[in-house]
Amino acid sequence: MTAYAWQKSSYCAQGESCVHISAAPETIHLTESADPTQAILSAAPSAFSALLRTLKASPNHG
Repeated sequence: MTAYAWQKSSYCAQGESCVHISAAPETIHLTESADPTQAILSAAPSAFSALLRTLKASPNHG
């Protein structure tokens, strides 16, 4: 398994459920600390940017 340099989201509260990101020039990796499967979502930077733009533009995303 590849070792990633994870960063915890600045929006993470004191709880156990936090989003973590590891960025490399060719791939963005996301994981969630409370996920018992420790699944990792990988995306191209362009796809991740599109996701962020969509979430920021949507008034009902959260």
